[in-house]
Amino acid sequence: MGTPTSAGCSLIFAQQTLLWLWQLAISNEIQEEFPVHQFVKRLVDSPIFLNTIVAIIVFNAILLGMETSPMIMDRFGGIVLFLDQACLTIFVIEILLKLYARPLGFFRNGWNLFDIVIVGIALVPAAGGFQVLRALRILRVLRVISTAPRLRRVVEGFITALPGMGSVFLLMALIFYIGAVMATKLFGGAFPEWFGDLGRSAYSLFQIMTLESWSMGIVRPVMDVYPHAWAFFVPFILLTTFAVVNLLVGLIVNSMQDAHHEEDVARTDTYRDEVLARLEVIERHLTQADTPK
Repeated sequence: MGTPTSAGCSLIFAQQTLLWLWQLAISNEIQEEFPVHQFVKRLVDSPIFLNTIVAIIVFNAILLGMETSPMIMDRFGGIVLFLDQACLTIFVIEILLKLYARPLGFFRNGWNLFDIVIVGIALVPAAGGFQVLRALRILRVLRVISTAPRLRRVVEGFITALPGMGSVFLLMALIFYIGAVMATKLFGGAFPEWFGDLGRSAYSLFQIMTLESWSMGIVRPVMDVYPHAWAFFVPFILLTTFAVVNLLVGLIVNSMQDAHHEEDVARTDTYRDEVLARLEVIERHLTQADTPK
């Protein structure tokens, strides 16, 4: 698809610009003398900037999908690759602007590190052992998560729920183990392809839990031989599909609500700090104005 030369040039450009902006940003004197720093800070926080980046990410995802079509690449391959490189350049500039705006807090934000990894994969020259990385360029679409607050809140809620989900998964594993042992002993003799051993029984029970062909595919044939088999399968479905799975969903929803609450608290604290800072400036100016000259 793209040439190693274009990817290499993008990598060199990113390295040189990153070094220059980092040296510029860490100097407080330069930040005070150049109002461009405040302009960049307001720019990267503006809704227009964020919405533009989201639109470019979606457009780049469409381009990556077009690259999989031989017909499109035969006719418009040059244009598609050029636009893809243009999108990549914009992503690099976006990261550099964020780094320049907040050099000290940039690497404390996990989403910024996520963006660096995703964009960095695309900057690696697609040659030799790195050829497989070309397929990973589609991961750039995941940057929508870091730029869209609603999606970011969903992911943060899911990650926050992982410790609690561990206990639920352990409970489900115990239920599956007990059910697999019972199913093997009860139905293994007549249905060895489904319940012949512990592994097959666990897989069959997993299929039953997902409700994929559970009735006509497994349960009814078993009930033709064991009429009272419903007494085993129905409680298993109620316990796993409707109880444990809903418990997982409840944990995720609760974590999302907690993440939303923490975000609101952080936004309120930031607004309060800004108001206090402005009041201090006003008070300082009033004090200077009242001081006799």
